[in-house]
Order: sequence, then structure tokens, then C-alpha cells
Amino acid sequence: MEANRGQNGIQLLLAAEQEAQHIVNAARNGANVGYAVSDSHVLWYLVPAKMARLKQAKEEAEKEIAEFRAQMEAEFQRKVAESSGDSGANVKRLEKETDEKIIHLKTEAARISHDVVQMLLKHVTAVKN
Repeated sequence: MEANRGQNGIQLLLAAEQEAQHIVNAARNGANVGYAVSDSHVLWYLVPAKMARLKQAKEEAEKEIAEFRAQMEAEFQRKVAESSGDSGANVKRLEKETDEKIIHLKTEAARISHDVVQMLLKHVTAVKN
């Protein structure tokens, strides 16, 4: 009976070794190998190639999204810096434009004020029947 139990143990070890060899060979050939622990036993399994490709595609997409997000954030920060970082220059530019417009309006008013006064006097002094 003791010899029978030893024989079963050896058979079990040989089967486990054979399974391990298949897993190692598959891993060497590029297949993804995973494992799970259940009741103090480690269960090895091969991840199908399609699942591995989906995982790879997901990782690549996440990387591209992160790069795109960083690029958009940098562009946004650059635009914010351009518009707000130069606010002193913008204020000076607006003040200059405003002063130029005020001078232009005063010049035009002075140029046509005589004609406007004459037109008003003409209409006020005209008598209609």
C-alpha cells in the first residue's frame, strides 16, 4: 500500500512537471501566461492571444490619451499665459486706442461744429405758415 501511494505521488509529480513544461514552452513562444491561487494551489493558464492583444491595445490607447491630454494641457497653459500674462501691455494698448479715439472725436466735433450751429439757427429762425 505504501508503494502504491509513492507511485501515485510520482505520477502526480510527473504530470505536474509535464504541465509546467508545456506552460514554459508556450511562454517562450510568446503566449501570455497567467496564474490564479485557489485553495493553496497555483493554477497556471494560458491567456488567449486575442485577450493579450486587447490588453495591449488598451494600454496603447491609454498611453496615447495621456500624451494627447498632456499636449492639450500645455497648449491651454500657453494660451492662458499669453492672454493673462501680458495684461499690463493690453491695458496700455487699450488706453492708447481710447485716447486716439477721443482725440479723433474732438477734432471732428471742432471741424463740423460751426456747420451744426448754422443748421440749427436756420431751422430755429425759419417761420412756417
